[in-house]
Amino acid sequence: MPTASDWGGIGLLQTPTARMADEGELSFTASHTSPYSRYTMTLQPMPWLEGSFRYISVANRRYGSESLSGTQNYKDKSIDFKLRLLRESRWIPEVAIGMRDIGGTGLFSSEYLVANKRWGPVDASLGLATGYIGNRGDFSNPLRHIDDRFATRPGYENSTVTAGSLNTSGMFRGPIGVFGGLSYQTPWKPLQLKLEYEGNDYQHEPQYNHQRQRSPINVAATYMPHRNLQLLAGWERGNKAVFGISIHGNLAQARPSPKPLDPPPFNSRAQRAANAAAGAASPRKMATDWPTIAEQLEENAGLRVSRISRKGPELIVTGEQQRYIQPAQGLGRTARVLDASLPNDIDWLTVRNTRAGVPIVETSIKRDVFAAYLDNRATLPQLARNIELGAPPNQYRHTVYEAPLRHFNGEFNVGYRQTLGGPDGFILFQLTGLYTADLHFTQNHWLHGVLSYNAYNNYDKFRYDAPSRLPRVRTHIRQYLTTEDLTLPNLQLTSTAQLGRDLYGMAYAGLLETMYAGVGVELLYRPFGRSWALGWDLNQVRQRDFDQRFSLRDYRVTTGHASLYYSWGTQQKMVGTLSAGRYLAKDWGATVSVARMFNNGVSMGAYATKTNVSSEDFGEGSFDKGIFVSVPFDLMLPRSTRSRANLNWNPLYRDGGARLTRRYELFVLTAERDTDAIRHNLTETTL
Repeated sequence: MPTASDWGGIGLLQTPTARMADEGELSFTASHTSPYSRYTMTLQPMPWLEGSFRYISVANRRYGSESLSGTQNYKDKSIDFKLRLLRESRWIPEVAIGMRDIGGTGLFSSEYLVANKRWGPVDASLGLATGYIGNRGDFSNPLRHIDDRFATRPGYENSTVTAGSLNTSGMFRGPIGVFGGLSYQTPWKPLQLKLEYEGNDYQHEPQYNHQRQRSPINVAATYMPHRNLQLLAGWERGNKAVFGISIHGNLAQARPSPKPLDPPPFNSRAQRAANAAAGAASPRKMATDWPTIAEQLEENAGLRVSRISRKGPELIVTGEQQRYIQPAQGLGRTARVLDASLPNDIDWLTVRNTRAGVPIVETSIKRDVFAAYLDNRATLPQLARNIELGAPPNQYRHTVYEAPLRHFNGEFNVGYRQTLGGPDGFILFQLTGLYTADLHFTQNHWLHGVLSYNAYNNYDKFRYDAPSRLPRVRTHIRQYLTTEDLTLPNLQLTSTAQLGRDLYGMAYAGLLETMYAGVGVELLYRPFGRSWALGWDLNQVRQRDFDQRFSLRDYRVTTGHASLYYSWGTQQKMVGTLSAGRYLAKDWGATVSVARMFNNGVSMGAYATKTNVSSEDFGEGSFDKGIFVSVPFDLMLPRSTRSRANLNWNPLYRDGGARLTRRYELFVLTAERDTDAIRHNLTETTL
């Protein structure tokens, strides 16, 4: 089984291997070899792609001046990736190419090519590297025959000028070092032994922090007391101990936890028999109790009904799914409730799903085939062939029930935010108590608000304001977090509309986010069942005061973007977004975002923004970038929910490339128009 290296990605100790973790793997690794402590998050979004994001603490270097950072160790941020080129076969080794510290300061930057071959319990690796991994420089770079610049590598020993850039000036330059090693899987499955020959001699360390190396041979043992936990202990450089821990899990293979708090699915056969008995006992024809059906649909199927209508033999239920994140699960529970209570002249059951008051998709299921499925006379694939998906039509249907509008709903919650790797402290965090409420005037018009109370934080250490040559549109973060305990992060009026079969619109006004208030509009053209969509948003905003109440500062800006959304792949679904426009600091540019979408609702991805702001004006980081992971709480909780845990990691707060944070986005609200995801779900999930 592939195990983590000191640097977090799959490897031996100091060196990478060509091996990859399973698709969907997420790991957190911490290791220490004096004077370096490394903390790494590694993602495996594709079988052939590994990405790592890391903080390194250097024990014998200080972050900054003692008046600002005290005795805090220097922290370095870095981004790695590894790409598999060849899969192992009988005669061909597994081959990968990778880059370390490509998007960080460049202090530990390196490029490498590595191959692996397995013989029974022994897995051997051999690689070549330029930069940090190959700093010993075993032979000259052959690319020097193409260009003399490849013979030497620009020094990063004491420079942070390129902090956060792609470090392209030094890629594949300098002498080449050889590295490799063996891993041995012992007969005792939890134990793996590692032997490594590294290509770094530690005489070219960043910040002139050179280390003594008695031997390039490193050894270690990896012990796995649990399938999600890896412990490492070893000896490196011939004179230093290494210790590490890695916690990992596969998000793609995660399945929903048992749901003892969910109501059992409606027993439609028993209810039909009871209804038939009641009908035989009463000479009069019993009227359909629509309010009771609507109540049952919300309690058992999670569908908040707004209208029930009929067109010939088809019954149409319009509502918003509030509980079940998997469309098939919500559809199956809805169909069970309806099948138990409706008269026999209804042949088709249709659910008209809405979100934020606008129709998104209609799903129709043939009633007799569904009944056969419940009686085990039809299989799930047979049932799936009798389920139709379509764009909600604009046609007359006879309304048999109109649900009363629920004007108000609210809930208490807990909030958490953190800042990592700053000069004031490695981890600054805040716990808040939240009260979120909605006041609906119609289904399409509502007022949303969030009240936040600071329960606990250590932001009293937060004293550093990052330098900026741009309008301070984000770098006043310290003041926004520390000025008041009781704040109003959001209070906005929102209206939505379906402007055409595939065209949606939204308008909003108020306190839009923590730092900005104003007005805005958004349009989205999303053809039903297509893999692409076009969006446009325009916002006129003004900066809020630091107390996050109703007062405003002088800074104003018009910001907005045109966006192209595109999805591809069936077995490995990807969603890409390209947005171009004007940002909060009045800079112009574009943002690219790519996300891997797994069948269980988990997603992971990365984004990068580049504008017409120079690297010097942007400051440390050179351009905005980050990663994100989204995990449905449904995988963890004992009751079904559509809520999510969202992890967003941005290495630095900077003013360039900053976008307005909008409470609602039409592309997210209309996600159920992606018929590929729904059809796959219908064939994989029991209704």
